[in-house]
Amino acid sequence: MNFTPFSITVHGKLVNFDRPAVMGILNITPDSFYDGGRHTTPDAFLAHARQLLVDGADIIDIGASSSRPGAQLIPPDEEARRLVEAVTLIRKEHPDAILSVDTCYSLPASKAIEAGADIINDISGGMFDDQMFTTVAALQVPYILMHNRALPSEMQQHTGYDDIVDDLTKYFSSKLDTLYRLGVKDIWIDPGFGFAKSVEENYELLHRLDELTTLFREPLLTALSRKSMIYKPLGITPDDALDGTIALDAVALEKGSRLLRVHDPKPAIQSIRLLCNH
Repeated sequence: MNFTPFSITVHGKLVNFDRPAVMGILNITPDSFYDGGRHTTPDAFLAHARQLLVDGADIIDIGASSSRPGAQLIPPDEEARRLVEAVTLIRKEHPDAILSVDTCYSLPASKAIEAGADIINDISGGMFDDQMFTTVAALQVPYILMHNRALPSEMQQHTGYDDIVDDLTKYFSSKLDTLYRLGVKDIWIDPGFGFAKSVEENYELLHRLDELTTLFREPLLTALSRKSMIYKPLGITPDDALDGTIALDAVALEKGSRLLRVHDPKPAIQSIRLLCNH
């Protein structure tokens, strides 16, 4: 498969990727759909961060508020407290690691960056906090712009598209224009698998992913790991959805995805090595 290298600037240092990057998921929440409650204490989340890096993760994405379908987002000040604790301790143990924070509010985002995080990963695309885009611009950090339509508690009531790729194209084009006008420089896009999309819409989007990677120069991130679009059709649980995740990540790579967000970095790295000859 062909791969176009990309780079980001992290605290003034250029980081180059000559193969698809792997973002390891670190949920410090009590209620995430797959690993909720497993990494809520400092000892637990430090151990998992350590393992993610050993297994080959290029980036650790830290989430302190569950965004699973039906979830209620926690207050921004509580999310900020959780993120700051995790970022501070992980940064102390791993000074060179690239840390992303999964948040849709400007307060936790800014506090986490001050504590040592590098990237803001926003599942709302600026929709839940009208200060998010200006905050990202002021902080001058890389930003992950995800497609979404509604809060997690409501998003499965907002499925249905005349043409899902056309809808996402208009969404990204508008928001990218706003972000670039504000001076944000490093932006990745995420089509938001599982967010305000039915299982059937998720698969249509996956099989048409190359249309987005052709239209946009921004690196595209896919987050398919252990999601309901895998385990529901197979009649299994998220615990048993690793094989399906590997299969769909391979499809995403062939369609032009340049970043994989996963719970399990090691098999993702192996897929990349086989597909990209790295």
